[in-house]
Amino acid sequence: MLPAAHRMRRAADFEQAVRRGARGGRDTLVVHLTTKTDHVPSGPVVGLVVSKAVGSAVTRNLVKRRLRELVRARLADLPPDAGIVVRALPPSATSSYARLGSDLDAALETAARRSARRIGA
Repeated sequence: MLPAAHRMRRAADFEQAVRRGARGGRDTLVVHLTTKTDHVPSGPVVGLVVSKAVGSAVTRNLVKRRLRELVRARLADLPPDAGIVVRALPPSATSSYARLGSDLDAALETAARRSARRIGA
């Protein structure tokens, strides 16, 4: 379970991350990474988006549980002022836990690199 302090809840936070954040994508998921500016950094906040395109309710819940656990395991490695939205794509329904984990790592790395490039520019 993702700790409550690290859950993204407000629609405005989701919107800010998706519209203004740096994007990193893979076959199974897309990560949007932004820097929180509206409140004191108390650690990264993460939101998940798993649409009906992924599959039935049972499938979507399985994908959400897997992604929550994968993100929870990586919280210590994320920047403390990060706002992250992880959007599952339809292939995530048939992907293994290990594949989701490697895709999440690669997408986070890409998004972080693009975010650093934006800040440096």
